[in-house]
Amino acid sequence: MRIRTRLLILILSILVPAFVAALLAVGYVYLEERRAQENSVRETVRTFAQLVGNELEIKESILLALANSPALERNDLATFYQHARALMPTRESNIVLFDLDGHQLLNTRLPFDAELPFRRASNVEALAQRYGAERTLVSDLFLVPHVGQYDFVIQVPVRQAGRLRYFLTMGVDAASLQRLVQRQRFPSDWQAIVIDRAGRIAARTQDAEHFRGRLVSEVARRRFAAGAEGVFSNRNLQGTPVQGFFSTVPEVGWKVMVTIPKTELRRVPLQAAAFLAAIMLLLLVVAIAAASRFGKRALAPIHDLGRGAEDLGQGREVAYTPHGVVELDAVALRMAEASRRIRHAQQELEQRVQEAVGASEQAQAALVRSQKMEALGRLTGGIAHEFNNLLQTLTTALQLAALTATQPKVLSLIDTCKRTVARATALTGQLGSFGRVQDARLLTIDPCAQAHSAAQLVRNVLRQGVTLELDCADGLWPVTVDPLQFDLALLNLSINARDAMPDGGLLRIAVRNRVLEATRERAGGDYVQITVADTGSGMPPEVLARALDPFFTTKAAGQGSGLGLPQAYAFASQSQGFLHMASTVGEGTAIEICLPRSHQPLSHPPARPGAADDALSGGGRVLFVEDDPLVREAVVRALEEAGFEVLVAASGDEALARLDKGLEVDVMFSDIVMPGKLSGVDLAGLLRERRPGLPVVLATGYTDQRVAIPGVQVLSKPYEIGRLVDLLANLAQRA
Repeated sequence: MRIRTRLLILILSILVPAFVAALLAVGYVYLEERRAQENSVRETVRTFAQLVGNELEIKESILLALANSPALERNDLATFYQHARALMPTRESNIVLFDLDGHQLLNTRLPFDAELPFRRASNVEALAQRYGAERTLVSDLFLVPHVGQYDFVIQVPVRQAGRLRYFLTMGVDAASLQRLVQRQRFPSDWQAIVIDRAGRIAARTQDAEHFRGRLVSEVARRRFAAGAEGVFSNRNLQGTPVQGFFSTVPEVGWKVMVTIPKTELRRVPLQAAAFLAAIMLLLLVVAIAAASRFGKRALAPIHDLGRGAEDLGQGREVAYTPHGVVELDAVALRMAEASRRIRHAQQELEQRVQEAVGASEQAQAALVRSQKMEALGRLTGGIAHEFNNLLQTLTTALQLAALTATQPKVLSLIDTCKRTVARATALTGQLGSFGRVQDARLLTIDPCAQAHSAAQLVRNVLRQGVTLELDCADGLWPVTVDPLQFDLALLNLSINARDAMPDGGLLRIAVRNRVLEATRERAGGDYVQITVADTGSGMPPEVLARALDPFFTTKAAGQGSGLGLPQAYAFASQSQGFLHMASTVGEGTAIEICLPRSHQPLSHPPARPGAADDALSGGGRVLFVEDDPLVREAVVRALEEAGFEVLVAASGDEALARLDKGLEVDVMFSDIVMPGKLSGVDLAGLLRERRPGLPVVLATGYTDQRVAIPGVQVLSKPYEIGRLVDLLANLAQRA
């Protein structure tokens, strides 16, 4: 036997088992590639379902924020209608408020005063019977009458005072989910579909408008009913054999499905097997022709290729060094490129999930901050109310004492007490900065003039080395705000800027007109922007993220309350505006307060109180409604000294009962916050219906209620008794 034959036999005895092993490796790679590909698609579908759920949760968070709206709580549907329109995520959406009987109270798709239909087109009521009305519900698709588009509805319950009062729904155009599907950038031959509980298509990657509202196949619906997620073989709506992967959207019950042509699923493993088989045949021919020399050299790339296939099957990135064998290197490099693409796709998907989670966390943080500010506002507002009642008693008593006292020393002491009460009044005004805006304190002002006034206060708190620069543009629009809170906001921001510049620097306050575009966070329109910028140390990102939290401070104990920035934020929010912060460590901080332009004429400055010895003169019959006995005692005596006949009621219920029995008076003067069923605002509203000619004056130390009754005048406690006497006397003469 020739050596060549023996060598051939030797080579064959070595290569044949290797060839068989390679075939087994091809089969193993094929199976592992199929498993890895299917697992990757399953994970992609689960993530896609989570993204759809996050998209619905964002819309749910908008409804939950609206459900806690103060306007809705006080049944101010007109204001709530404007809030709802401002928070609509898209033009195609609409927000509807239902009562418990299913009647529409408002619909943002229609004018506020339009006649609203009763019938619902969605299956929310059936879902409520099945799952309960006390949870968030997402309906299936339905065709909107007169519009011709498919919508679905998200409904949240609205609870007030511990009981269910309304249902708040958002109608969402199913086409809005199309943008979420397109952002996933699935491969062109993949078909991603969002499906409701009934099996109707809400969105898909291809021909969405043609297929929206159509049912998926019966096979798919049976598989959906069998489990929360799975895989099945079927033909798609175009008749192509596909492998379908589906998962369930959490807490909703909708399904997402990704279908991939079976030819695409088999293509990569078959190509790998074909390439490897060709390489093995080539190696066999070369080995027979070139003996062991080329056989040895052929083994190394085969082993590298096997390791690359194993890495690819396990989801690791393939690292391959070319060996000079073109076919093997080509296959290996393609495997390496495929591994890099898969890895990149996984990283991109993870990043998108992180971004979606981040957006959800930001929305949650904004909601928590709003709840903190509301709780703080209720606490400080209640304190301000009680203190203003005490200050009202002191103010009235001091004014009466000033009218009767003749000794200069006594008058001097009374004047000192008056100045002290004025300081206490300013402090209680600061306490109210975190609560609801008070109508009695709102004025339409020139922002430049008010900024110059506040600058006088700011200069008194700046240290040596800090330069104040005030820059007002020409032609500034007026704004309607509480001037005290305006000054306090600039003062708090300036104190923070001063503390950030221990070695001195520049504090610049600039006032400009701005026209802003609408975003999800704010309404667009005309604004006046007040910018307070410093050249101080700046804030790192972790401090900036918590800067608006009440009581959060980085200052040493006793040097800061942590309420400066939250007060400015509360002032901007109460004034229907917003606050924006930007800070760079080592460069400084800039805080912008944007206040909406007011179209009201500038308010007249409040009249200065008369001299202490001015005589109080009035006349007429006054019904005085006040629950605080100290305030009643002081004010009744002052009004009687002025010449009024005063009748007293301790609550709104008592006053209404006496008036209904025929009590005749020339004017009614009432507190707003009182025990019983009727507040002062409620009482004034009833009298506008029952006694439209009776003048009404309201007084408030602090209240959550807005006074929106034409002709009703409001005094802020503590009020000057002379101003009250003049007002009541004028109204009594007109009656």
